[in-house]
Amino acid sequence: MIYLDNAATSFPKPEAVYLALDRFARTTLANPGRSGHRMALACEHALADARHRLNRFFKGRDPNRFIFALNGTDALNIAIKGVLNDGDHVVTTDLEHNSVSRPLVALAEAGVITLTRVPADAGGTVDPAAILAAFTPKTRMVVVTHASNVLGTVQPVADIGRVCRERDVLLLVDAAQTAGVVPIDVQAMNIDLLAFPGHKCLFGPTGTGALYVGPRAKVRPWREGGTGGDSTTPTQPPDYPHYLEGGTPNVLGVVGMVAGLDFVEEKGPDALRRHEVELCDLLRNELEDAGPFEFFGHRDAARRVGTISFRSTVIPAPDLGAILDDDSFVIATRPGLHCAPYVHRAMHTFPDGTVRVSPGPFNTADHIRQLVDALKAAHEGV
Repeated sequence: MIYLDNAATSFPKPEAVYLALDRFARTTLANPGRSGHRMALACEHALADARHRLNRFFKGRDPNRFIFALNGTDALNIAIKGVLNDGDHVVTTDLEHNSVSRPLVALAEAGVITLTRVPADAGGTVDPAAILAAFTPKTRMVVVTHASNVLGTVQPVADIGRVCRERDVLLLVDAAQTAGVVPIDVQAMNIDLLAFPGHKCLFGPTGTGALYVGPRAKVRPWREGGTGGDSTTPTQPPDYPHYLEGGTPNVLGVVGMVAGLDFVEEKGPDALRRHEVELCDLLRNELEDAGPFEFFGHRDAARRVGTISFRSTVIPAPDLGAILDDDSFVIATRPGLHCAPYVHRAMHTFPDGTVRVSPGPFNTADHIRQLVDALKAAHEGV
């Protein structure tokens, strides 16, 4: 299998991640904060260490403001449903994943909020001035992806953050495609809420993620329950992180995510991103003038992550993805709408979508050349 679907989840994981998961599961996997014995305390220490590591990596204000979540979608729901109130106005974009769009649209359809969706330009970039122009006196939050999961285009989040801070509007950033490959400084970029998964560019296992909650954001609990540290209060204890972390956390997954973060820091986010973007550029250069292929998004390597989408003018994207996955080629890509229907409508690729290729650190130029050969073979005689 040639795996080129890292935008969905990274595979394979670094060997150290597998080793960390196995070792921790066999020796230390108790319930953190629920008991005073040494295994439970070791689990609590592992969580505290992970918060410190994330706080250092993203340059946060306080480790305890990193809230562990089920995944990036869960983190976004904690932020969106925990902050917004009746009558609030929200600005978002047409680049967003359904993990942003669906909770916002549901709140809008329920009459809780009003919603404005700002379009990206033809290259896949949102103009901060267009964000500002969408503000109303009731604008409470801007929600924007850091990089499109369809086009790979990196958005000017720092500029958007500056606009938001000047107008006292909260900024929630979906960093699903960037956390681990694009440097993020939540304070310098004026990010109030940062949501990210652990299983993509941080190379942890699925079922992991986190939400950074900056001091300007007041978030109601998304779930309530046991914390272990305080069993006396009738409602969720108000101290962070327990205020937003009801129930037993996925400590095993967090340990795997930290092992993935070790890999990221060893290799360097810039180097990881550069390798992946170069492989995407190789694909585009090999195919753009070699057949019935249309590519989307701008070409500026400095403003992209390692994700690229294209379509064939003769074979629908779902069919082409199935052909690549066939025993003749065994290449994993992601055809379809990528849980981002608004950008596909804007690109006029709805409803079939595109074929998305997203290489990772363990892919090589030879893998891309084999993909190119497979695509050319699939179109022979068509």
